[in-house]
Amino acid sequence: MKRSQLILLAVFVVISGVIYLTLANNKKDVVKKMKPEEKTVYVPIRAVQNQLRTVSMESYGQVNPNSEINISFEVQGKLIRGAVTMKPGMKFRKGQLLYRLNKSDSEYTLMARKSALTTLIVASLPDIELDFPSEKDKWIKFLNGLNPNASALPDFPATNSEKESLFIVGRNILTEYYTLKSLEEQLKKYSYYAPFSGTVISVNAEPGAIASPGMMIARIAKTGDYEVKIPISMDDLDKFKNQESATFKNSNGEVIGTGKIIRISDVVNQQTQSVDVYYSIKASKGSQIYNGMFLTVTIPIQEIKNVMAIPRVALKKGKVILLEGDKMIERSVLQVGEVPDSVFITGLKNGELLVLEELEKVDPNKKYIGIKR
Repeated sequence: MKRSQLILLAVFVVISGVIYLTLANNKKDVVKKMKPEEKTVYVPIRAVQNQLRTVSMESYGQVNPNSEINISFEVQGKLIRGAVTMKPGMKFRKGQLLYRLNKSDSEYTLMARKSALTTLIVASLPDIELDFPSEKDKWIKFLNGLNPNASALPDFPATNSEKESLFIVGRNILTEYYTLKSLEEQLKKYSYYAPFSGTVISVNAEPGAIASPGMMIARIAKTGDYEVKIPISMDDLDKFKNQESATFKNSNGEVIGTGKIIRISDVVNQQTQSVDVYYSIKASKGSQIYNGMFLTVTIPIQEIKNVMAIPRVALKKGKVILLEGDKMIERSVLQVGEVPDSVFITGLKNGELLVLEELEKVDPNKKYIGIKR
């Protein structure tokens, strides 16, 4: 090997050695230190304060009118407005004319049939005078009552013998009379009068439209007479049935009415396993109840001593967790009532510290510290 190559190799070895020693001297040991597992856990707690409570149960329901009717006609004709402008929200009184139909054709038909019956009787009068002279006056009186412009037909004369009855039937007078009665009754169906005082819910046809038999014109509801439909779970149904009276609150928690059970459905909702219970409702003084309102119904169950209200999440399978010192213990309690976000329990002593949240697992090696809320 040439001398120059040896010199270069020596220089390379020296430089490599210097670099290695420098790195070795500056190298620091990196020790991964595992963060020690947290041994202290803070939990929200509340000191038990038992009270004498009237335990109640709540559910929700909607106000509905006791009577709702779809307005329709049995006859056909052009729709004409009545005494009230039928628009959603409009109020009306019992007996007011809500709608009517154009009935000119039917009125002319009735007049024509009256004239036909008049002709039959006039043609029969000579025979009546000959065969039934004592009955002539009643038929003349009946004839005078068949005025085409009269609002109602006169009563049909009573026949006093079988021969007279056969004569009247044979002349087709009785048939024409009952045809006229049918037309007269049909004319009454061209007007619709309010069956109760109420409010218009919806309108499906405007004046000027042609109304067909059975066609829905509008929907009306009776005001001042409401009921509340409440879905009650099967587990709580007996408790609600035993307390027929109930108190109703609005969305602000204000009492606006009271009521009683008026009927209970015998059909169970398969999805919720609840039964519809129907309550009457009477507005409290100064309160107003409206169709469609959602209300909370509350019923008192009983007065119980040593009762405490706790969050639902603090109760699991009939047990709660208490903090004793820095350890957790489970305690079985009895649930005696509930409201939407809380439950009422009994079985705890005053001063015990109740954990207000559910713990997935209680670790005996950990130290628990309570934070009062």
